[in-house]
Amino acid sequence: MKPDLFQAPDYYNLDDLLTDEHKLVRESARAWVKREVSPIIEEYAQKAEFPKQIIKGLGEIGGFGPYIPVEYGGAGLDQISYGLIMQEIERGDSGVRSTSSVQSSLVMYPIWKYGNEEQRMKYLPKLATGEYMGCFGLTEPDHGSDPGSMITNFKDMGDHYLLNGAKMWISNAPFADIAVVWAKNEEGRIHGLIVERGMEGFTTPETHNKWSLRASATGELIFDNVKVPKENLLPNKSGLGAPLGCLDSARYGIAWGAIGAAMDCYDTALRYAKERIQFGKPIGGTQLQQKKLAEMITEITKAQLLTWRLGVLRNEGKATTAQISMAKRNNVDMAIHIAREARQMLGGMGITGEYSIMRHMMNLESVITYEGTHDIHLLITGMDVTGIPAFKS
Repeated sequence: MKPDLFQAPDYYNLDDLLTDEHKLVRESARAWVKREVSPIIEEYAQKAEFPKQIIKGLGEIGGFGPYIPVEYGGAGLDQISYGLIMQEIERGDSGVRSTSSVQSSLVMYPIWKYGNEEQRMKYLPKLATGEYMGCFGLTEPDHGSDPGSMITNFKDMGDHYLLNGAKMWISNAPFADIAVVWAKNEEGRIHGLIVERGMEGFTTPETHNKWSLRASATGELIFDNVKVPKENLLPNKSGLGAPLGCLDSARYGIAWGAIGAAMDCYDTALRYAKERIQFGKPIGGTQLQQKKLAEMITEITKAQLLTWRLGVLRNEGKATTAQISMAKRNNVDMAIHIAREARQMLGGMGITGEYSIMRHMMNLESVITYEGTHDIHLLITGMDVTGIPAFKS
């Protein structure tokens, strides 16, 4: 096993914009990734298995709901701290970051924001430590980019709700203890329901044969006349805006996380370029390779500035959905291009598990699609600047 020699690039001295707390949070997460994730992640990706033994550590570094208030078990950190944690975790692996951000932004966030006090106290402290793991049920087999057309539904049966339907491409589903599920009531209004493992008729078959996010557990959520207690309905927000609010938080985390993957690919390519000798000198001394490296660090720096500013806006409560959408699309696109260029720089070695680049590249093929595809995010920006929605044209 090769040692993790990662050194984070900071070409514009962005550390000067961070507080001591930000840097401490980041260094704690970085050290944990080097110690607990890097040594094992290639093996787990090769065998397509999520390393469940890291769950406790994810909780300890603030990987689960770092911005959730302390009274509910969270760390009470700000949005930049959350972003930095996601950056460091995805530097290790996008699948591990998926587990973390689903738990944080798609499970803990809606319970905190849309739930009542009883629900917060029942679930959030255990989710914060990883004692409970959660998943988020929005995407359906026939309804991805158009979640408002979902057919999963629930009926009021007097003393409980009866839930039917299915969700697909659900991170954490195979081992989740609870699922925050979005479904339509009899009037067609979307609500969130907390479904617990063990409820009769609720199953979570695992999705196999993935070439991407191989170290992340993905599955389906099947609801066959599941009786859900009425106290499991999230009472404080309904409509499509409720799950989309969760996705704002998750997409913000992805914008930071993708930088981590890009930084790892860049750092690997830079080190390799200095060490690999061809035609009597390091390949880093050739114009073509310097062009690649210069473009990589430029794009990473731009993405770092974009997310830092977005973090400030999030802390101030000013960030818009469209701004978050722009950052998610730009940064994932940036990361996947850097991964592809870095792979070429390593030649044949770039496709092996001895280096992280090919794994990052395959992972990013999912990240560029989930929680809003690359094209959908372009349309969100287009609608924002023109005022004209183009989704149905």
